[in-house]
Amino acid sequence: QVQLVESGGGFVQAGGSLSLSCAASGGTFTNYAMAWFRQAPGKEREFVAASSRSSRGRSYSESVKGRFTISRDNAENTVYLQMNSLTPEDTAIYYCAAVSTARTPTRPDDYDYWGQGTQVTVSS
Repeated sequence: QVQLVESGGGFVQAGGSLSLSCAASGGTFTNYAMAWFRQAPGKEREFVAASSRSSRGRSYSESVKGRFTISRDNAENTVYLQMNSLTPEDTAIYYCAAVSTARTPTRPDDYDYWGQGTQVTVSS
Protein backbone atom coordinates (compact mmCIF):
# COMPACT_ATOMS: atom_id res chain seq x y z
CA GLN A 1 0.00 0.00 0.00
CA VAL A 2 1.41 3.35 -1.05
CA GLN A 3 0.99 6.40 1.16
CA LEU A 4 1.29 9.88 -0.34
CA VAL A 5 1.70 13.08 1.65
CA GLU A 6 1.58 16.46 -0.06
CA SER A 7 3.07 19.67 1.28
CA GLY A 8 3.90 23.17 0.12
CA GLY A 9 0.48 24.65 -0.54
CA GLY A 10 -0.42 28.10 0.63
CA PHE A 11 -1.51 31.57 -0.28
CA VAL A 12 0.16 33.58 -3.03
CA GLN A 13 -0.59 36.64 -5.11
CA ALA A 14 -1.21 36.40 -8.84
CA GLY A 15 2.05 36.15 -10.75
CA GLY A 16 3.77 34.43 -7.88
CA SER A 17 5.17 30.94 -7.52
CA LEU A 18 4.71 27.92 -5.27
CA SER A 19 6.38 24.55 -5.11
CA LEU A 20 4.49 21.45 -4.03
CA SER A 21 6.04 18.23 -2.80
CA CYS A 22 4.61 14.74 -2.47
CA ALA A 23 6.47 12.19 -0.40
CA ALA A 24 5.70 8.55 -1.11
CA SER A 25 6.15 5.56 1.15
CA GLY A 26 5.10 1.92 1.32
CA GLY A 27 6.06 0.93 -2.19
CA THR A 28 8.87 0.86 -4.72
CA PHE A 29 8.74 4.42 -5.96
CA THR A 30 10.34 3.66 -9.31
CA ASN A 31 7.45 1.33 -10.17
CA TYR A 32 4.98 4.19 -10.13
CA ALA A 33 3.94 6.87 -12.53
CA MET A 34 3.17 9.99 -10.51
CA ALA A 35 0.77 12.80 -11.21
CA TRP A 36 -0.77 15.97 -9.87
CA PHE A 37 -4.47 16.71 -10.11
CA ARG A 38 -6.48 19.60 -8.74
CA GLN A 39 -10.05 20.27 -7.74
CA ALA A 40 -11.63 23.68 -7.37
CA PRO A 41 -14.90 24.20 -5.45
CA GLY A 42 -17.86 22.97 -7.44
CA LYS A 43 -15.69 21.49 -10.18
CA GLU A 44 -14.51 18.02 -11.07
CA ARG A 45 -11.00 16.86 -10.35
CA GLU A 46 -8.77 17.74 -13.29
CA PHE A 47 -5.41 16.60 -14.53
CA VAL A 48 -2.47 18.95 -14.06
CA ALA A 49 0.75 17.06 -14.78
CA ALA A 50 2.19 13.55 -14.82
CA SER A 51 5.60 11.93 -14.85
CA SER A 52 6.52 8.45 -15.99
CA ARG A 53 8.49 6.15 -13.72
CA SER A 54 11.81 7.33 -15.10
CA SER A 55 10.60 10.94 -15.59
CA ARG A 56 11.48 10.71 -19.28
CA GLY A 57 7.78 10.95 -20.06
CA ARG A 58 6.00 14.06 -18.84
CA SER A 59 2.56 15.34 -19.65
CA TYR A 60 0.81 18.61 -18.84
CA SER A 61 -2.66 20.01 -19.20
CA GLU A 62 -2.95 22.86 -21.67
CA SER A 63 -3.90 25.25 -18.90
CA VAL A 64 -0.58 24.83 -17.07
CA LYS A 65 1.82 24.04 -19.91
CA GLY A 66 4.77 26.43 -19.85
CA ARG A 67 4.02 27.55 -16.29
CA PHE A 68 4.17 24.35 -14.22
CA THR A 69 6.94 21.74 -14.10
CA ILE A 70 6.67 18.24 -12.67
CA SER A 71 9.81 16.50 -11.50
CA ARG A 72 10.69 13.55 -9.33
CA ASP A 73 13.59 12.47 -7.18
CA ASN A 74 13.58 8.70 -7.17
CA ALA A 75 16.28 8.60 -4.50
CA GLU A 76 14.05 10.64 -2.17
CA ASN A 77 10.75 9.01 -3.21
CA THR A 78 9.35 12.45 -3.87
CA VAL A 79 7.56 14.15 -6.74
CA TYR A 80 7.42 17.91 -7.09
CA LEU A 81 5.28 20.47 -8.86
CA GLN A 82 6.86 23.85 -9.49
CA MET A 83 4.14 26.39 -10.24
CA ASN A 84 5.03 29.76 -11.75
CA SER A 85 2.98 32.69 -13.04
CA LEU A 86 0.05 31.65 -10.91
CA THR A 87 -3.40 33.05 -11.57
CA PRO A 88 -6.60 32.98 -9.49
CA GLU A 89 -7.83 30.22 -11.81
CA ASP A 90 -5.13 27.98 -10.34
CA THR A 91 -6.83 28.12 -6.93
CA ALA A 92 -7.74 24.56 -5.93
CA ILE A 93 -6.86 21.65 -3.74
CA TYR A 94 -3.90 19.89 -5.35
CA TYR A 95 -3.64 16.12 -5.08
CA CYS A 96 -0.73 13.80 -5.70
CA ALA A 97 -1.50 10.41 -7.23
CA ALA A 98 0.37 7.21 -8.06
CA VAL A 99 -0.16 4.11 -10.16
CA SER A 100 2.08 1.17 -10.97
CA THR A 101 2.46 1.42 -14.73
CA ALA A 102 4.98 2.07 -17.49
CA ARG A 103 2.60 4.59 -19.05
CA THR A 104 1.93 8.20 -18.08
CA PRO A 105 -1.82 8.32 -17.48
CA THR A 106 -3.76 11.54 -17.30
CA ARG A 107 -7.19 10.41 -16.09
CA PRO A 108 -8.05 10.33 -12.37
CA ASP A 109 -9.59 6.87 -12.78
CA ASP A 110 -6.22 5.52 -13.92
CA TYR A 111 -4.63 6.21 -10.54
CA ASP A 112 -4.84 3.90 -7.53
CA TYR A 113 -3.29 5.93 -4.72
CA TRP A 114 -4.03 9.48 -3.63
CA GLY A 115 -2.75 11.94 -1.09
CA GLN A 116 -4.96 14.02 1.16
CA GLY A 117 -4.44 17.19 -0.87
CA THR A 118 -2.94 20.59 -0.21
CA GLN A 119 -4.72 23.91 -0.69
CA VAL A 120 -3.36 26.48 -3.13
CA THR A 121 -4.98 29.90 -3.11
CA VAL A 122 -4.03 32.61 -5.58
CA SER A 123 -5.33 36.11 -4.99
CA SER A 124 -5.86 38.68 -7.73
